[in-house]
Amino acid sequence: MSFFSSLNTSGTALTAQSLRMDIISQNMANIDTTRTAEGGPYKRKTVIFSEISNDKNSFRSMFNTVLSNETTNSLSGVKVEKIEVDNSEGPKEYNPNHPDADENGYVTKPNVNVVEEMVNMISANRAYEANITAVNITKGMINKTLEIGK
Repeated sequence: MSFFSSLNTSGTALTAQSLRMDIISQNMANIDTTRTAEGGPYKRKTVIFSEISNDKNSFRSMFNTVLSNETTNSLSGVKVEKIEVDNSEGPKEYNPNHPDADENGYVTKPNVNVVEEMVNMISANRAYEANITAVNITKGMINKTLEIGK
């Protein structure tokens, strides 16, 4: 794996984790939203990742595989597969004076759990920081490699 493919892999992870943090922030911002444009309370969203694998059928990839005698798939990063909406029912709260209350006086709240969202945010933040560290280490290796040629 070259230095630049390492940077590319970390770059895709940074982009994916950044989007994940945006979605988590959106979930937390809408924790009390009981009416949306689609109707009903806000529904929690989650980000689904998948790997980006190199095209094993390209000539360059086949040449690299034979040259380096690879036995495993060569991966080149992560991508956001989709943003999934959690359609589970949120908790109900008795508040007969609320404009979104049903005939029994209950308001359906969003299915967002603050504790779960905070744990996800910490996880996404740590993954982002780890990838920043990987980028900085790769940049340091590139600089040291260039110094050898002097």
